[in-house]
Amino acid sequence: MNNIQKKVLVVDDEVKIVEVVKSYLENSGYLVCEAYNGKEALDKFEKENPDLIVLDLMLPDMTGEEICKTLRKKSRVPIIMLTAKVEEDDILRGLNIGADDYVTKPFSPRQLVARAEAVLRRAGNTLIPLSSIISFNNNELVIDTLKHEVKRCGKTINLTPNEYKLLLTMVKYPDKTFTREELINIGLGEDFNGYDRTIDTHIKNIRQKIEPDPKNPKYILTIHGVGYRFGGE
Repeated sequence: MNNIQKKVLVVDDEVKIVEVVKSYLENSGYLVCEAYNGKEALDKFEKENPDLIVLDLMLPDMTGEEICKTLRKKSRVPIIMLTAKVEEDDILRGLNIGADDYVTKPFSPRQLVARAEAVLRRAGNTLIPLSSIISFNNNELVIDTLKHEVKRCGKTINLTPNEYKLLLTMVKYPDKTFTREELINIGLGEDFNGYDRTIDTHIKNIRQKIEPDPKNPKYILTIHGVGYRFGGE
């Protein structure tokens, strides 16, 4: 797995833990940013757009559970919780509110890196939406992930399988900017044989089908010099 493009946000109020985790992740090829409290974590999430969050449960201003709940209202970014709580009920509660994995303190940094790789691999291979029916702009655009159905203003839109995969990939991570390579790897998979510029053609076709004004898109936005991101509200 290529980790060079992956960014991890490490959140813990213990500076030494952050330094150790950061060192091991960077040595494994990840980009790392850090936060030492809940407010800083939420600010860094918006600014840095991480691919993974390593989140301590016990922070000075808010709990890890509160942060996880806040993030899950708008993002499926993978979250690994760091916890000194070893009771099964505490761990299950963390998983039930949206954490993807947990590591109990004290922990092996190598084990944490291995968990991070596994969580990112699962996230890249599965399209897990926030809910089965996702709607934007007062139901102007509605995606039913169980039926694999997309509607605009109540009318069913016929997307090709690849167009649907690309749309759902971007919807899965709101506000994340995807490079063409990431859209190929995450959205279409290793079996895709086209060129990265083929993504541009797919995006153009999706816009023609879902955008009220394809020349001034509001759902699939072009981030010049980088790629594309989903902008629906």
